[in-house]
Amino acid sequence: MNSIHLRQTLPGVFADRTHITSDVWHKEIVFSKEKTYLVEAASGTGKSSLCSYIYGYRKDYQGIICFDEMNITSLSVTEWVDIRRHSLSILFQDLRLFSELTALENILIKNDLTGYKKKDEIITLFEQLGIEDKLNIRTDKLSFGQQQRVAFIRSLCQPFDFILLDEPISHLDDANGQIMAGLLTAEAGKQGAGIIVTSIGKHINLNYDSVLKL
Repeated sequence: MNSIHLRQTLPGVFADRTHITSDVWHKEIVFSKEKTYLVEAASGTGKSSLCSYIYGYRKDYQGIICFDEMNITSLSVTEWVDIRRHSLSILFQDLRLFSELTALENILIKNDLTGYKKKDEIITLFEQLGIEDKLNIRTDKLSFGQQQRVAFIRSLCQPFDFILLDEPISHLDDANGQIMAGLLTAEAGKQGAGIIVTSIGKHINLNYDSVLKL
């Protein structure tokens, strides 16, 4: 996948609005591979919806979203499974970890499907993010910031052409945010991938090619 193309895309709940000021909604927007994008938004303007639309998790929008000019509404379940395993990774704002599993078990569920990273590489990521002592702790016993780091590691455990990160450092201090930025830049660079980050204020410090106002 080399591009994600939004054509006059608009959340269904915004359809009756007479005036929308946005760099994304109801516009022609192309996200290109190997580029890094920041989508800045106020709360309630649809940033999580944007990620869910691109990931195919929600379909309550108007307009068209294309992957390499293929309308995503035409994709079969099997094609979506392949895309989410090999082309598109996501870090949801609400993380979507399995609370009854340990931090490492949450990661291995994903990595067992993709076979992308070796176990020692995963443990090294835990060490770099300062949560190596949380490997065998259930995620419902972790702080939200610790859970964010676990979910971030999970998002790196697959090949991807694009990675979506919805407010990835909302509960992290600056030091951990910088570590995450370095790991993300390195992984995306290795894969030649595009990065799309959303933020309502505090955003991960990357070298953005484009900043869009939602």
